[in-house]
Amino acid sequence: MSQQDGDAAAAGQPQSVPVNMYEAERALVLVAPLPGVMVDDIEVVVEGRRATIAAAMRSSAPKDYLLHEWHYGPYERVVDLPDGFGGPAEATFANGQLALRIERGPATDGQTVAVVHRP
Repeated sequence: MSQQDGDAAAAGQPQSVPVNMYEAERALVLVAPLPGVMVDDIEVVVEGRRATIAAAMRSSAPKDYLLHEWHYGPYERVVDLPDGFGGPAEATFANGQLALRIERGPATDGQTVAVVHRP
């Protein structure tokens, strides 16, 4: 996390989430690390040619830190999708990583994607 993201998190503003995106058979897959996040605190929306990932991170009890590099606070990332990927979507969350799979198809008006926990 950059100093800028840390400052934003400390101020309660969303931190950017890094993503990997690749094409699988008939679908696009986005993978995002969300450490310390509970599955119920993740929201995924696919609208038009954009995917939005938002997650809340539950805060810890106040402590007198000697070093504080890991900030609690919200995460958010909006990713522009390539043409042709707007079909049905599904999202899974396991081991601190979110995987969003979007099938080929026309862009939709908007769909909120339920996130399924995979132990």
